Amino acid sequence: MTDVSAGELMVAQAAREIRDGETVFVGMRLPLIAFVLAKKTHAPSAIGLFELGIIRDEPAGELLYTMGDNPNVENALWCGPMLAVMGMLQRGEVQAGFIGGAEIDRHGNLNTTAIGADRMHPTVALPGSGGGADIASLAHRLIVIMPHDKRRLREKVDFITSPGYGTGGDWRRRVGLVHGGPSVLITTLGVFRFEDGDAVLASYHPGSSVDDVRANTGWQLRVASDVRETELPSAEVLRIIRGYDPQGFWTRRGE
Repeated sequence: MTDVSAGELMVAQAAREIRDGETVFVGMRLPLIAFVLAKKTHAPSAIGLFELGIIRDEPAGELLYTMGDNPNVENALWCGPMLAVMGMLQRGEVQAGFIGGAEIDRHGNLNTTAIGADRMHPTVALPGSGGGADIASLAHRLIVIMPHDKRRLREKVDFITSPGYGTGGDWRRRVGLVHGGPSVLITTLGVFRFEDGDAVLASYHPGSSVDDVRANTGWQLRVASDVRETELPSAEVLRIIRGYDPQGFWTRRGE
């Protein structure tokens, strides 16, 4: 993929999902840098929420390693209880939310709870929901970022921690989830959009292919009629990403 890391490409794609003036649940790692990039390019009026209880209209001045790092507190619009920002979700005031998971299925349901059929004695115990289920249920739309392999992109996840489109179709409406659901899944191999509650491959990253994505996906792949190669980030976009994460700590540049 030339000299662009998969992380940098994912950040560039994720930033495009943030619209100017939106309130966005940011999260850590790649979404953090995507928020920085969007603010410095096409979405200067976006507002960032952090689950810890922090609201920012400007990105932190330094790279963050945890939400509670001092640079995230300094010059924040608001530093209050976590309940305040979670309440914004409940009131329908959050347009977009970032989320990831250990597993995802073709309907965008995410698992961060446990892997294995036995819930009492799982093969792998995961961290749990945190605010993930709230973001997935209440944000107007969901932006999912995660690594791509068959163990993660599964026909059916072992446990639904954060709901996507359930069993597909109008499932969200039928169960009373009035807002969005996943709008995009950005992986290390490609970008999926959701149609009628199903993930559809919209683009594959340089160095990958439709066949490569299919071989590493655990469900029967649907491919958009206009599927294409993912556009590489411009030199200016890379300058912003690398300026904020110069050592490639989150984007894994050089690995």
